[in-house]
Amino acid sequence: MNIIKLLLTELESEAQTTHKFLALVPLEKGDWAPHEKSMKMKALASHIAELPAWIKLALTTEELDFATAPYEPVQVESNNDLLSILEKSLEEAKTSLNDAKEEDFSKRWLLRTGETIHADMSVYEMVRVSFSQTTHHRAQLGVYFRLLDIPVPASYGPTADNQNF
Repeated sequence: MNIIKLLLTELESEAQTTHKFLALVPLEKGDWAPHEKSMKMKALASHIAELPAWIKLALTTEELDFATAPYEPVQVESNNDLLSILEKSLEEAKTSLNDAKEEDFSKRWLLRTGETIHADMSVYEMVRVSFSQTTHHRAQLGVYFRLLDIPVPASYGPTADNQNF
């Protein structure tokens, strides 16, 4: 089994679905959130667009420390901005995966804030987190769409809005 080839195939499949979602984000409602604890829609969408780049992060670093590198959402003004960020993130991920060796995936990787360790995992697990976070946040965006009466695109099968995915 070639894990790198499998990850590249999955990345491409997820990118197609993510593209459909990001193209529909109503940025004029970018400051909207369904709840006070929820991310604002624009921040959520830009985070989704950036997530594939976490694959590069996992393969080229040993950790992410939010104490020294706090998360700053990228600023977007249009759906084209979102899609450009997604494409850049995807290219970084693909290049990093193509440059990787299978043994790279067994190295340790940390997510922390200073001394507080949030996750101690293998590089492979961190790559999987990138995929899982994309799916998770894309589903959140789907809920935002539903609440704003925006048709939800198909992901892994049809939605109530798209029976012919």
